[in-house]
Amino acid sequence: MFDTLSDRLAATFKNLRGKGRLSEADIDATAREIRIALLEADVALPVVRAFIKQVKERASGAEVSQALNPAQQVIKIVNDELVGILGGETRRLRFAKQPPTVIMLAGLQGAGKTTLAGKLGRWLASQGHTPLLVAADLQRPNAVNQLQVVAERAGVAVYAPEPGNGVGDPVQVAKDSLEHARTKQYDVVVVDTAGRLGIDAEMMQQAADIRDAVRPDEILFVVDAMIGQDAVNTAEAFRDGVGFDGVVLSKLDGDARGGAALSIAHVTGRQIMFASNGEKLDDFDAFHPDRMASRILGMGDVLSLIEKAEQTFSQAEAQKMAEKLAKGPKEFTLDDFLQQMEQVRKMGSISKLLGMLPGMGQIKDQINNLDERDVDRTAAIIKSMTPGERQDPMIINGSRRARIARGSGVDVSAVKSLVERFFEARKMMSRMAQGGIPGMPGMPGLGGGARQKKQQKKAKGKRQSGNPLKRAEQEKADAARREQQAGGAFGMPAAQEGQNFELPDEFKKFMG
Repeated sequence: MFDTLSDRLAATFKNLRGKGRLSEADIDATAREIRIALLEADVALPVVRAFIKQVKERASGAEVSQALNPAQQVIKIVNDELVGILGGETRRLRFAKQPPTVIMLAGLQGAGKTTLAGKLGRWLASQGHTPLLVAADLQRPNAVNQLQVVAERAGVAVYAPEPGNGVGDPVQVAKDSLEHARTKQYDVVVVDTAGRLGIDAEMMQQAADIRDAVRPDEILFVVDAMIGQDAVNTAEAFRDGVGFDGVVLSKLDGDARGGAALSIAHVTGRQIMFASNGEKLDDFDAFHPDRMASRILGMGDVLSLIEKAEQTFSQAEAQKMAEKLAKGPKEFTLDDFLQQMEQVRKMGSISKLLGMLPGMGQIKDQINNLDERDVDRTAAIIKSMTPGERQDPMIINGSRRARIARGSGVDVSAVKSLVERFFEARKMMSRMAQGGIPGMPGMPGLGGGARQKKQQKKAKGKRQSGNPLKRAEQEKADAARREQQAGGAFGMPAAQEGQNFELPDEFKKFMG
């Protein structure tokens, strides 16, 4: 959603690099480019004005003029201000001291409230809660059925005593759901309310009546992130008519310009709490302003990536795999390779995961063109092998490759390519498990050894003098040179290391 904004900002900052000092003209030109980028992203005009004013004031101050790298300092200022307009610190849900906690969802029809109720229920369940979804949207056709289907897929309970389609009292349903939750011991109640295609008095009154009946701990306004400036107008109308505590952005994975996300928190004074960025029930998480700002500026979102990995990967399994790799590359089999690949797939879309890495914006087109089905094809190839072939891929000859290709529905060349890639991956993973990174010369177990071997061979083949006196001097000089090259543990020559070095008194007692 923020691709256009990210590209414009990246181009703007590129012009600043290499400048030892920024003039007033440089700051004005940068501010102008940022203003255009924000307006093109459909950010509300008052937000743009406030943002540019803050950036210009800080960029003209001492923190930039006295900085060693003014360009980086300007990027830091823009990042700080982006975090500010996105809401500042991460806003967490407030839970009731006495369960159940009541969360009411409000918003226009089509914003995605019902689907989001299922996502929120699944997320709450993953946090250790027992949520109950309440079907209080009795106006929209099949809204109750949709919530029941979504709740079943999410693995959470639903309260739907009325059939909907215009039948039933939504206020009474919401009220009765609290007693049902207390009886069945659900600790969170999520009330899905009706919306309209536009703001009207009837919808506002019904939402206000439900609010008064259940007295929610949190009212979350669900807004479609793709509707641009209308999102801000709708949010202001709901804030004044019903009131809400936080914002949930749906459809954040769309191709719209995304200005709503950068405007709502600043205009309404209510923070964005959650974001839905896909169609799957797992495509939902808490909204972190600092991480979103980092993504917009092309610096990735490593923290979210780590959190996803921690939720997906078992610590015990990771330790077991590390121990296996440490024993030697042959211990890592195609079964292990398949297991690791399936674990990564559980984390979500490969392209989305790659997009969280810093600097990936430069190869954005390649990432977007990734075929997610390649992972399924690779899994099919491995599953078409015998246990012996997975254990030792070296035995896979031409006839075996042909049989595996027929079994997995791919070309023979795909099987051959997979086996070759596996051997390369196994070699690299083994090196990394032993504490090294391939390609770094001069380190144990790493690449670059060919050059060292060549130098050693050259040194070994050096002819010695036949004169005993000269040979003794030569050996003495070689020994001194080797000692000088080897150095000590801290990078100093061994002869100097330790001179004039005195341990602090507090450490001497540990030295016996």
